[in-house]
Amino acid sequence: MSLLASLFFTWGFITVINNTLLPHLRSVFDLNYTQTTLIESVWFIAYFVASIPAARLIERIGYKKSMVVGLAIMAGGSLMMIPAARLPSYPVTLAALFVIACGIALLQVAANPYVAVVGSPQTASARLNLVQAFNSLGTTFAPLFGGYLILGRSSSGTLEAGQVLTQAERLADAQAVQLPYLIVAGVLIVLAVIIARFPLPEMKSSSTSRATKEQRGKHSLWRHRNLVFGIPAIFIYLIAEIGVANLFINFVSQPEIGNVNHQTASTYLFILWGGMMIGRFVGAALMRTVSAETVLAGASIGAAIVMLIATFTTGHVAMWALISVGLFHSVMFPTIFTLGIKGLGPMTEEGAGLLIMAIAGGALVVVQGWLADIYGLQMSFLLTALCEMYVLFYALWGSKPTNAFPDETATP
Repeated sequence: MSLLASLFFTWGFITVINNTLLPHLRSVFDLNYTQTTLIESVWFIAYFVASIPAARLIERIGYKKSMVVGLAIMAGGSLMMIPAARLPSYPVTLAALFVIACGIALLQVAANPYVAVVGSPQTASARLNLVQAFNSLGTTFAPLFGGYLILGRSSSGTLEAGQVLTQAERLADAQAVQLPYLIVAGVLIVLAVIIARFPLPEMKSSSTSRATKEQRGKHSLWRHRNLVFGIPAIFIYLIAEIGVANLFINFVSQPEIGNVNHQTASTYLFILWGGMMIGRFVGAALMRTVSAETVLAGASIGAAIVMLIATFTTGHVAMWALISVGLFHSVMFPTIFTLGIKGLGPMTEEGAGLLIMAIAGGALVVVQGWLADIYGLQMSFLLTALCEMYVLFYALWGSKPTNAFPDETATP
């Protein structure tokens, strides 16, 4: 579990570097909100493309080797960011981020169900929330890392509202991403070597092997209500989470909200992700005595309320309302995921692959970017509040299992 927690930390860290990278690239390439969020859409399209192949790779080579391959792919993508910065090239940047995201998709398909099945089914949600808390630890420190090494070392980081970079400043700023991604690539390679040498417990083949053709004829994934409604729940939740994270720095920087520069705004993003980390530790503890469905319902109601406050108020009230949504978002992904794969038995990997593929919902953050361009950045967060309502529906009804297999666990 400790080693797996390091994986969750790593991909959380790398994913959230994007939150400081996007305002940086927006200044370097002079992008509007739609074009800026389109960069993140490419990242999440990778989940749609890679998740099912990732599930099949796991069936062929196992969980441990798949985790090593995932880390190697991420390292390769991180190294691609170096020539992308030297050129500088918008298409090569997109390609590098796509490769990194494919590696993370493989890690997600392998590690999330592994954590859920490796212990008691009754505490699966609590266990996954616990390791996801380390994912949030990574997302908490990433804005500080990106703020210092990307925004802090570039002209875009100290850009005031209404200012634009000169061509020379843009070329200089493009180089600022080289060192951070070189460091990230080195860490990924070291972690891949450690996992390759570590004796991870095996899972029972009876509960985790791919269903045979005969079994598939008798048991369809689409007969499991918790999975059928869980896939759109992940998809829709990701629109909410990624929309908040990607537009946060631009939102807080506005004169009527925080009136700060991008580098300063990135320190508030640190607090948002810190709230997600605290929320997951609290959620893991709560779910040992309170049902996962109840915790998820409460979180969705709280998230909707603070998003409405962020939309219809100004100044620090709006800013802190947006920051606080991290606390409520914290339990959503791991809880939806464990509820979604509950009772899938021999089809757990296939169900997990579909749920991870649904992370592609983050690609629709471009819709929020479009809304921000048309109706204003603040009003675009009404989309986030609407997303929270579907999560509430899933918690109250959609997550109830149908045609569930008996509970089975993994053994060392």
